[in-house]
Amino acid sequence: MKLVIASGNPGKLDEFRQLLGDSGIGFVGQGELGVGDIEETGSTFIENALLKARHAARVTGLPALADDSGLCVDALGGAPGLYSARYAGLHGDAGANIAKLLDVLADVPAARRTAHFYAVIVLLRHADDPQPLIAEGTWPGLILDAPRGAGGFGYDPVFLDPELGLTAAELAPDAKNRIGHRGRALAVLSERFARL
Repeated sequence: MKLVIASGNPGKLDEFRQLLGDSGIGFVGQGELGVGDIEETGSTFIENALLKARHAARVTGLPALADDSGLCVDALGGAPGLYSARYAGLHGDAGANIAKLLDVLADVPAARRTAHFYAVIVLLRHADDPQPLIAEGTWPGLILDAPRGAGGFGYDPVFLDPELGLTAAELAPDAKNRIGHRGRALAVLSERFARL
């Protein structure tokens, strides 16, 4: 089986390459096939993942895997949530997004800085697949008051896994993939896919 990963985000594509590497599934990023990003007009993570997967499947004719994910901070009512990648205005400016998040949380005490990463992954067998495989994953943590670590991408430097005492940016990629939201969602999806 060969599928297209409906993302242009290099960090996500690297994670999917690591997560799918031993699966026996051939895959290619949508950019390698000349497919651009589609506007994310959904009001939920699931809607946006479906939009992305349908677009990639329709343009390429291949089965498509897409995710939509974000950081949800409890003290902010779940924000930045759907708008995680463009929280500070410009899509994909991780530094500006982190700066805005830390500014908004400046007066929030450490005990109330709970948050979680959330991911939903959708697999479509074809563009008009009426029964997409859908799986979710969450990764609970805390938001620090300053970045730590040089790995990962996005909000990883300020997202602390309290059990490990490390930020997502301080974890080795294989450890992050094992415990992270995207890895958890993909594990669920793999189980469902194996049952087909």
